[in-house]
Amino acid sequence: MLLACGMDPAHARHLMKSSANLHAIHWDAPWTLWQLAAEYAMDAWQRQILFLDVLRQRGNQYHEHMAEKAPNVLHFSAQVVLDGNSLPRPVNYMLSRIVPAEGIKIDRRKRPFIIIDPRAGHGPGIGGFKADSEIGVALKAGHPCYFVGFLPRPEPGQTVEDVMRAEIAFVSHVVGLHPEAEGLPVVIGNCQAGWQLLMAAATHAENFGPLLVAGTPVSFWAGERGRNVMRYSGGMLGGTWLTAWASDIGNGLFDGAWLVQNFENLNPANTLWTKQYNVYSKVDTEPPRFLEFEKYWGGYVLLNEPEIQYITDNLFVGNRLATAELVTQDGLRIDLRNIRSPIIVFCSKGDNISPPPQALGWILDLYESVDDIRAHGQTIVYAQHDSIGHLGIFVSGKVARKEHEEFASNIDFIDVLPPGLYEAEIVDHPESKPQSSPYLLRFAARDMEDLIAIVQPSQRDDRSFAAVSRLSEINLTLYRNLMQPWLRAVMTEEAAETIRLMHPLRLKHQLLSDANPLFAGLPEIAAHVRDGRRPASPDNPFLALEQKVSDQIETLLDQWRDARDNIVELTFLSVFGNSVLQALLGLGTPEAPVRRRPSQDPERRAFVARQVTELRNAVAEGGLFEALLRALVFVGFRENLADERTFNMLRRLHDVHGKNLALQPFKEALRRQLFLVMLDEGAALKALPGLLHEASVSEIEAGLSGLAAIAEASGGLSSGGKARLRQIEDLFRKASSAAALPELTGAAVSDTAAAPSVPAATATPGAPSGSSMPSGPAPSAEPSVPVAFSPPAMPPAPAPPAKVAPSRPSGRKGSGGTA
Repeated sequence: MLLACGMDPAHARHLMKSSANLHAIHWDAPWTLWQLAAEYAMDAWQRQILFLDVLRQRGNQYHEHMAEKAPNVLHFSAQVVLDGNSLPRPVNYMLSRIVPAEGIKIDRRKRPFIIIDPRAGHGPGIGGFKADSEIGVALKAGHPCYFVGFLPRPEPGQTVEDVMRAEIAFVSHVVGLHPEAEGLPVVIGNCQAGWQLLMAAATHAENFGPLLVAGTPVSFWAGERGRNVMRYSGGMLGGTWLTAWASDIGNGLFDGAWLVQNFENLNPANTLWTKQYNVYSKVDTEPPRFLEFEKYWGGYVLLNEPEIQYITDNLFVGNRLATAELVTQDGLRIDLRNIRSPIIVFCSKGDNISPPPQALGWILDLYESVDDIRAHGQTIVYAQHDSIGHLGIFVSGKVARKEHEEFASNIDFIDVLPPGLYEAEIVDHPESKPQSSPYLLRFAARDMEDLIAIVQPSQRDDRSFAAVSRLSEINLTLYRNLMQPWLRAVMTEEAAETIRLMHPLRLKHQLLSDANPLFAGLPEIAAHVRDGRRPASPDNPFLALEQKVSDQIETLLDQWRDARDNIVELTFLSVFGNSVLQALLGLGTPEAPVRRRPSQDPERRAFVARQVTELRNAVAEGGLFEALLRALVFVGFRENLADERTFNMLRRLHDVHGKNLALQPFKEALRRQLFLVMLDEGAALKALPGLLHEASVSEIEAGLSGLAAIAEASGGLSSGGKARLRQIEDLFRKASSAAALPELTGAAVSDTAAAPSVPAATATPGAPSGSSMPSGPAPSAEPSVPVAFSPPAMPPAPAPPAKVAPSRPSGRKGSGGTA
């Protein structure tokens, strides 16, 4: 039998003998082989029946799910608090409050979390698909939590800008519901919802707290050759005219199943074989997990023609978001540089839908340097997972328990990071204890060269994609003038609905369900099979052979995918990289850049100039608290890492010296000192003693002690950081000595009043009459600052920020790292 399957005789005998047999096989007896074959045949037949029944259940589940008024796959209970249908421009989105499960305590002083799910073909709920999810970790940390979902059908006339306005209204509503919260809401946008969230925050930044965009493409032309083939789709399809055609055959509605099919085509081995075989081979245990995921994967939604056309024209093919080329209908330019809250970009090297180059390329598109990022007052943090796939970024329990939990637990830390570019690294905690996090979240300062190594920008590739964009405009115009009027004239809603039902992804649910009369007796047969289930023993050699065949099928499909992707890439680059075609499409000379970094508005330049003047005039303003922050920033210039241990120490410093500042004022104070040091480091240090003139000796000494503890909290300072810390210690001690003289003099004057015969100038407090007071060191007029001292070439490390929000729930230890 094994020989009939095409296996080498020697390998077949080795495979049979190497399998431990529960029945003590005697290989000289052919009957043993027939027994194993019969056992396997019975098991395989039963698995086929049960597998068909699982597919039938999937079809029934699909029909039940889509019959719901507001289908979603949330694991949590939710209550609608604001319906997008009630807004001035109605949308099919809604804001819901997540109801905490029993035992979960919510602290209303903590900033709320808002999770926005993607509307990219599937229905809502992926952000709260499991207990361990983005919603789950936020609730676990005690934050009020809200969810933005949507209905399967859009409102008539609904546009992308309408959804943007709705999201702005939702965030504003949450801010109004939580006036006691110590910080603006954290907003998480998954995949498609991420770039739409960035667009909303860029136009109305005042109500948005930290933004976390997970698996979100923003630079749609970016990618690695040989890996990210999906970016070539627009060119291979001739542009976006097919999007218009798909909307026209839907009578003005675009079927999200087409988008899901594009995702499935990326990995044909998984789509055509692996996913099904995994259920078939583990049919006794795998169906619940399979059905749970298929409920989400098969929940197709619709988009209005203006929505999907805007997305494909301006983002997928036009790539206009990353260079601030988009302008709203009311004249607002969508410039991501206008966002004032921290932006956290979470991506994965294993994501073939939104790879790291597309998630991070917009930073290179908008900014010339890290100093440019700081000049805009922006804090950008990125984190890369090594292997998780696109959906795993939102669905994986391991990711939720590690990355998302660390982000949620340290969100106040992120919110007070000084402007700049950082990479978030999650490492094992060197001091982990039971009931505390085993991980340590740390932030490493990064430069543009680090991003260039990830994004690998290519002017040559940009010209090819620019050619696609030009050709797309031509083809779309031809379609709208020559074909669209005729198609719209004959299309009816009944015909459009029939076409949607005949889509292959929907048709499989129709055919493999109780709606198919051929499956009428399957439930009874499957129940009988379960009652008499006789699985083959795990060491049955035919099971090993089956697995080997499955692996070979998967390998062949992977090889076919790789060959297909190579052909697509070579074709795309050959056609659209042709200089003659590019010239015909009006791209100019090969040396001319096709995408320019957006310029600065005159108003922005004038604003920055005013800010610089104000900072120079304010260098001597402040007291002990400002001096400590300035010293901390100065020491941090030489360090490239900061972690939660630093944060916890800084929180203690704030509790003592923070003047009861809330989070946002404290954040502004820290940034102000950073800019003062960056603007003129020498002048900032020179003015430092003046900030301490009203502080007492004990206050200065306590502040200096706390400063040293914060600086060392992340595992020790570098040699440059130690040298800077010594400079600060010298300045503080001179200021302490200067403060000690008036204190001693004041005490002596008090003693003189009681014993006028003792000269105040020579009396020592507490000393017998007639003793002389030793002369103390004279206060220094200026700190000792090297004349040639200048900021280092490396970007400043995250100056250890302060946490103002209440500490996390008991049992949750902070995370951090080593310097």
